[in-house]
Amino acid sequence: MTGRPAAVRGGAGPAGPLLVAAAAAWVWTATRWGGMQTMPGTMGLGLPAFLAVWTLMMAAMMLPATAPVASLYARTVTLHRAARMAVFTVAYLLVWAAAGLPAYGLAAGLGRVVGLPAVAGTAVAAAVFAVNGVYQLTPLKDRCLARCRSPIGLMMRYASYPGRTRDLRAGAHHGAFCLGCCWSLMVLLAAFGVMNLWAMVVLTAVITMEKLAPAGRLVARAVGIASLTLAVAVFWVPALAPGLTGGGTSGM
Repeated sequence: MTGRPAAVRGGAGPAGPLLVAAAAAWVWTATRWGGMQTMPGTMGLGLPAFLAVWTLMMAAMMLPATAPVASLYARTVTLHRAARMAVFTVAYLLVWAAAGLPAYGLAAGLGRVVGLPAVAGTAVAAAVFAVNGVYQLTPLKDRCLARCRSPIGLMMRYASYPGRTRDLRAGAHHGAFCLGCCWSLMVLLAAFGVMNLWAMVVLTAVITMEKLAPAGRLVARAVGIASLTLAVAVFWVPALAPGLTGGGTSGM
């Protein structure tokens, strides 16, 4: 365990399908939901529709940073690689789909804040920024990020999984570490607007840099400090959190 991000040798072949899936998810999100921008709450969606949209968003945002680890795992697979990697990816996304359940409850609750006095939305936005800022600086964040950046130990663990459920268990296990690493960043979507494409792009870049850049841990800490700064600044500039302060439907 060196703490360095996972390196992929021999080309991006195994990662190609994941990147294609991520690109397709981005295109679908931008063309179908891009006009929603900073609309607050659940965007008027029921739970099934929200989970479908949420899962596509997570595919767009998380698969690019996961592709190197998936490529590393693919090199441990000798037979039926394409089918088994599909199972690995589906299991990974199922973890994020399950995270959509509390995300829906949170979005539904916070969506009501927009109808309250502006000070209430600002206070909630400050709390959202503070939660992310604090978590970014915790040992648990460091531990999950370390596993995502240096997954060799995980590969050895996955190789020990017996039977036909190996790929399913490996994908779900890695998804759980990614969720532990990035959940607080996703909470920020409540402040910026769940379907705010600009926020999605920035958060995707942050997640990718945290996991793959040589200075990924410093990026995580810098984002934590920046988020704590936003928790204070939002009281003076409520527009920093358009998804909670009433600026939701007009875009950035």
